[in-house]
Amino acid sequence: MAVMNPYNYSKPRHFMKVEPEVAKAEVSEVKRNAVSDKMDQYLESKILAAKPEELTYMLYEGIVKFIKKALLSLESKNYEQVNYNTQRAQAIVDELRSTLNMDIPLSESLEQLYEYLNFKLLNANIGKNEQEFNDALEIAENFKDTWKQAFNIK
Repeated sequence: MAVMNPYNYSKPRHFMKVEPEVAKAEVSEVKRNAVSDKMDQYLESKILAAKPEELTYMLYEGIVKFIKKALLSLESKNYEQVNYNTQRAQAIVDELRSTLNMDIPLSESLEQLYEYLNFKLLNANIGKNEQEFNDALEIAENFKDTWKQAFNIK
């Protein structure tokens, strides 16, 4: 199953040598970039080494993560971040839908569930409705837990 990476990470960057006269703020930024690059390398390795069922599980984890971030942003009334995180979750759902093999009978049911999840996310985002987000989160967590159990993912 071909899965497009929905996690907006960049390939590791090479760092320029920092000169002694560079301001402390710039040094701190370079250190943050180094940590970020290590995380990017780890994530890239994890994705490249994963089996297809593990990749699908990572996608479910991503949906849950972005819905939770949207809920946190909703609490703090940061509507731009609510929208951003909701769209990230929706993009993952769209990716899952696009990878379904419609020759398998279960795929039709999954597509309907994904469509319903996307509907919940859309309504939650438009109305900034916490209950709709919680409903979507429950669905996403059920997908994640079921997939984990079905494929014995640790």
